[in-house]
Amino acid sequence: MMKNINHLLLVVLALLLTSCVTMKEVRYNQPTESLVVNEEGLVPYNIQPYRVTKNDILKLNIVTTPKGDAAQFYSAYNTSSTGTGTTNVNAMVNQGNVGMGSANSQGGNANFYFNGLKVDSNGDINIMGIGYVKAEGRTLADISKEIQDKVNENFLEGKSQVRLDTDGITYYIIGDVETVGITGEKVTHKNTLNIFEALSINGGLNRTVDRKMVEIHRKYPEGIKIVKLDLTRQDVMNSPYYWIQNGDELYLNTRGKNLNGFGKDPVQSLTTGVSILTTVMSIYLILTRL
Repeated sequence: MMKNINHLLLVVLALLLTSCVTMKEVRYNQPTESLVVNEEGLVPYNIQPYRVTKNDILKLNIVTTPKGDAAQFYSAYNTSSTGTGTTNVNAMVNQGNVGMGSANSQGGNANFYFNGLKVDSNGDINIMGIGYVKAEGRTLADISKEIQDKVNENFLEGKSQVRLDTDGITYYIIGDVETVGITGEKVTHKNTLNIFEALSINGGLNRTVDRKMVEIHRKYPEGIKIVKLDLTRQDVMNSPYYWIQNGDELYLNTRGKNLNGFGKDPVQSLTTGVSILTTVMSIYLILTRL
């Protein structure tokens, strides 16, 4: 019996040792030889331009001078004075934006949804006074240029300016078990956002998240691409998926060793181990007294 108990204790000890989370598993951006830098020792920006997809919603502002008579060309309803001698012709009036990481229970921005330019099933947007413009698969800069060219047909060149954008960068964090606190729809009003910025403004990752297997689902006009990033490696900065795009979904997976109650932190691992050892010894004492 004593021999069996010793074997069981060895198994428990081995389990404790293998369940501990190591520094390499939780530390971000560890040096890697494969990191690409330029001749000045800088990591090049590898930011892919966002390409519009079906069902996107865009915000269009057309700024003209008062003499441009923009209201008659587009819509008197959408015309508002800026108080600075110019007139804004808004395809949507953006009010009550969802704050960074504080979407409502239904998700999205209701005002943006009802007033924005929707990319239809054909990949087009329909602008009053202009008509249909192809949007799917194109960058915001390309679409803006085409709209600007059409606007210039009705106004003197240089007397109007087209401003086309999305409602910031909207992304989603989906986590299991221990990451409930940072999951959900997130919106940030920045031109660029990398994955470390996205996670940090939402509280960061706890020790249970597998940093070597962060999954990103990115939508393209042709479909959805799935990639996995290792955030413990410094060369993650060379990946185009290091930079978050509008509509990205981030999946945070829990390590297998953390699901059994071990490895969340040293104290908890020790407490769990002591509890197991105490249970084993109690069973042994009961059996020896029978």
